[in-house]
Amino acid sequence: MSVWSEIFLGVIAVASLATAIVQIGVLVAAGRLARRLERLADQVELELKPVFGHLNAIGRDASRAAALATAQVERVDRLFTDLTDRVDETVQSLYSSLAGPANEGRAILSALSAVIRTIRGVRARRPRSDEDDALFI
Repeated sequence: MSVWSEIFLGVIAVASLATAIVQIGVLVAAGRLARRLERLADQVELELKPVFGHLNAIGRDASRAAALATAQVERVDRLFTDLTDRVDETVQSLYSSLAGPANEGRAILSALSAVIRTIRGVRARRPRSDEDDALFI
């Protein structure tokens, strides 16, 4: 072998050794990074676990409040429906109670009006005399 071959072979060996050292360093750094990420994930989980618990409690409370509000709205709706039905029944009852007597009263008034018109018609047909004018004050 020549000297140049040995020099190039040495350079290749040193480069391979440097590459191996760098790869080992990268693997060690990756291992450390993985452990740090695992610790970070554990810490985040510990800190966020109560927050998620509170969020679940808030969600349950909101759900219960929405259910109660829905029940109240349905109760108010039933109340107003019953109220309008009762008012309608009352108005119908009042109308039927007043319609009969009102129709009878209208018939009586119509009869009185016919009598008054008849009396006026009889007076209008009667000839007036001067005596009637003299008696008029």
